[in-house]
Amino acid sequence: MAAKLPVTVITGFLGSGKTTLIRHLLQNNQGRRIAVLVNEFGELGIDGELLRSCGYCPEDTDSNSNIVELTNGCLCCTVQEEFLPTMLELLKRRDKLDCILIETSGLALPKPLVKAFRWPEIRNAATVDAVIAVVDCEAVAAGTFAANPEAVDAQRQADPNLEHETPLQELFEDQLACADLVILNKTDLVDDQKLSAVVDLVKQELQSSVKIVESDRSSVDPSVILGLQAAVEDNLDARPSHHDTEEDHDHDEEITSTHVIFNRAFDPQALQKQLEAIVQQQEIYRIKGFVAVPNKPMRLVLQGVGTRFDQFYDRPWQPEEQRQTQLVFIGQKLNPGQIESQLAALN
Repeated sequence: MAAKLPVTVITGFLGSGKTTLIRHLLQNNQGRRIAVLVNEFGELGIDGELLRSCGYCPEDTDSNSNIVELTNGCLCCTVQEEFLPTMLELLKRRDKLDCILIETSGLALPKPLVKAFRWPEIRNAATVDAVIAVVDCEAVAAGTFAANPEAVDAQRQADPNLEHETPLQELFEDQLACADLVILNKTDLVDDQKLSAVVDLVKQELQSSVKIVESDRSSVDPSVILGLQAAVEDNLDARPSHHDTEEDHDHDEEITSTHVIFNRAFDPQALQKQLEAIVQQQEIYRIKGFVAVPNKPMRLVLQGVGTRFDQFYDRPWQPEEQRQTQLVFIGQKLNPGQIESQLAALN
């Protein structure tokens, strides 16, 4: 019987750097044939497209055969509808793959997903090689755990069976308790004293065998992350969770997403300034997308977490590609018409 296909689960709050980490792993795959499951939140596949642009997928193949986007909520809520058939299709090709990466939603609990690897249809063909927890150092140092704690807190508060005084901290603890490796990301945004405090806090939630790796922009050697051979599904009892006695959990139905598409270019500074204003007016947790910039042959990637924005050019526009500006907004009680009209008013 062929060896089980190793699967690495990458968890962490919104904006912690999970997609950036996966993109780095693809760009530095060291010859590995990698499939990626992207837990996309929203109708536009921004994360999936961002990963496809890394240059890993050959131009003469259908990159969708390597990257599968799950769009109906977090993986721990959709495993019955989407995860099982998706995994079964990937496992049919396991002789052509070396590993699978799964990016969970920032609102996901890790253990329900790992439990799915105990199902007979998956257990004989795949194993959870490791659970990687990506931590936003700046947010933890500030005591918020996530750059926008409201996004995760809304999910936790939606569960009628729980009465947590600090629900966000409990989810943070759950992600760390299930981890085989912790990546302290965005270390460049904190000083040595704050970084030391974050390390101490994180260590309190970890088993002594779990290692901590410091990172700037999720740049971690793939050999450190892949091939840990933890077989996580076999030792879940050693990974305590605040939710071990719960059968299920609910998500706040008011957390929604909307998107805008413009067949035009934007000045990136003016666009970011307008987005910063929109964030102040509406309960927006995350903005991500692609921007066409005047007189630029490269596509601009724009990501926002709260009032913190990041921009970089990821690849040239393709000759046959329409130069559109596409942005996804994730938040609570969004007003899509107002967002679109405010952006359309930009010169």
